[in-house]
Amino acid sequence: MPADPLFDRLARALADRYTLERELGRGGMATVYLGTDLKLERRVAIKALAPTTRAYLGSDRFQREVLLAAQLSHPHIVPLFEADEADGILFYVMEYVEGESLRDRLMREGPLPVADALRIAAEVGDALQYAHENGVIHRDIKPENILLSRGHAMVSDFGVAKLMEERGSTPGWTLTGGGIAVGTVEYMSPEQASGDKRVDARSDVYALAAVVYEMLAGEPPFTGPNAQAIVARVRGDAPRAIRTVRPGLPVHLEGALARGLAKLPGDRPRTARTFVESLAVPAPKRLLVTARGLTWVALGGGAAVVAWMLWRKPALKPPAGMVLVPAGVYPIGGGGVSGNGNG
Repeated sequence: MPADPLFDRLARALADRYTLERELGRGGMATVYLGTDLKLERRVAIKALAPTTRAYLGSDRFQREVLLAAQLSHPHIVPLFEADEADGILFYVMEYVEGESLRDRLMREGPLPVADALRIAAEVGDALQYAHENGVIHRDIKPENILLSRGHAMVSDFGVAKLMEERGSTPGWTLTGGGIAVGTVEYMSPEQASGDKRVDARSDVYALAAVVYEMLAGEPPFTGPNAQAIVARVRGDAPRAIRTVRPGLPVHLEGALARGLAKLPGDRPRTARTFVESLAVPAPKRLLVTARGLTWVALGGGAAVVAWMLWRKPALKPPAGMVLVPAGVYPIGGGGVSGNGNG
């Protein structure tokens, strides 16, 4: 195995707190190592940022931003324990999640079963909804940052993309300059790809929609030979309809993904929860006769309410023994409490 100067340097700097064991993964911005917390005797994942990033992020601000994200506590968010600097290397310590990333699974299996994709989407969406309600936008949702363990999904790397995005406006630094990527272009919202720093929850909704698209189609909505080509497509092209790639998918998924991948934030679902709900199987519909005509209504319960209402004069005469009652909310099925709450 080739020598890893960063591993050796970080291992020496953290020798009194952590033991580094091996590399878990590597990207353009950082390397993740498996380690052991010597005091608490637990395994952890230690993510070390490339040494060149220190001058652009700043140690104090890095620690503040990452530790702000560390306040998030949710079953589908990987906990952050510490953010610090050692020997000029910025690093943060996370819970070690045994399993694999969504990227690993997609590379191994290709497109996922619909039920699996929707379950993962629901868990990631729940994590994002919680983070958004607490004022934290992820900005870099992608398969690499979704970890799969014991049948559940966990989102990692909250807080870091914001730092990179804000520092990406430094003169002379571009989307691909200096080894610092501001987000990941295949999953960037159009506004983020355009350099707009005022992204909100709907940018994460777009990224989640792009991940769901890839889970179902086997590839992201937009691909290209390089980052610039992909960004151009993200900003200007409509995504290929998912059912042209995978014809057997339910029709409603195509519409939900099209809305999630809308170019304008205002055309997307406002929240992660709303987007995830749109992926669910629609409630069955029944035909009701109303005073104004025929209306399809969704039924949330297992039983149907048959309504006899006035269609047009002359009035319908009820069968013997039937009493017409005013419109309102009434019990469905046997027993229960009336909809007005009085009994």
